[in-house]
Amino acid sequence: MLLPVATWQDIESWLKKSRTIVIPIGSMEQHGPNGFVGTDALCPEIIARHAESLAPDDILVGPTFSVGCAQHHLGFPGTITLRPTTMIAAMVDWTESLMRHGFERLYWFNGHGGNIHTIETAFSEMHAKRSFDPRGEDNRPGLTLKRRDWWDFRDVMGLCNKLYPTGHGSHATASEVSVTYFGYPDRARPEVEMSPKIAPNGRISDAVQYRRDFPDGRIGSDPTQSNAADGEKIVEASARAMLEDVKRFSA
Repeated sequence: MLLPVATWQDIESWLKKSRTIVIPIGSMEQHGPNGFVGTDALCPEIIARHAESLAPDDILVGPTFSVGCAQHHLGFPGTITLRPTTMIAAMVDWTESLMRHGFERLYWFNGHGGNIHTIETAFSEMHAKRSFDPRGEDNRPGLTLKRRDWWDFRDVMGLCNKLYPTGHGSHATASEVSVTYFGYPDRARPEVEMSPKIAPNGRISDAVQYRRDFPDGRIGSDPTQSNAADGEKIVEASARAMLEDVKRFSA
C-alpha cells in the first residue's frame, strides 16, 4: 500500500494487522552531468514502490522525505538542503505524527550517505524524548527505528560491483543513475560525455571546496555506463531484499 494514495480508512485497516511503515528518505543535490538532482530521493522511492508492486498487501510505503543534509553540494544549482537540526526536528515530527495513530516500527529507507549521521542522531533524539519524561508516561516500549541504505544489501552491492567493476565511484555512481533511468527512462541522458571519463577521488568538506575539487560534481565515478536495463536489475534485487528485511523488522 502507498500511503499518499490511500484513504484514512485504508490506513486504519492496515494498523489492525501491522504497526510498520517504510519511509523513503533521501536528498536533493547535484549528481554530475547526467544524474538527476533528486537521485538520492528517487532511488529509495523507486525501489520501495517497486517492492510495494511485488507485495502490496505486505508493505506500507509512506511519502518520501526528499530533502536531507547536502550543504557540501550547494555550489551546484538546484541543490536544496536542511541543517542537521532542521532535519532532526522534521523527522521527530513525522515520527510523532505516525505514533499518534499507532505506528510503532518505522523503517527509514535511505538513499544518501550524507544523511546517515543525522538519521541516527534523530533516532537518539526520539528515544531521548521518551526516556527523559519525568512521569515515565511517554517512555513506552514499542518504538523501533531502523535505517537501511538501499545499496546496503549483500546481493545488491555484489550486483553493482559486477555491473561496474571500474568507475562505479562514490558519488553520482553508475548504479544510482541507472536506478533513476529505470524509473524515468524518458529522462535518461545517454548522450552526455564526461572528461575525465572516471572522476577523481578525494575528501569533501564545504560547498566551495567541493565545487573547486570536483567541478562536474562526480567523485570517482563514470556514470556514462548507466542505463535503464541495469537499473531494473538493481531495483529488483534491492526491492526483494528490502521486503525480506522489512518482514524480519516487523516480526
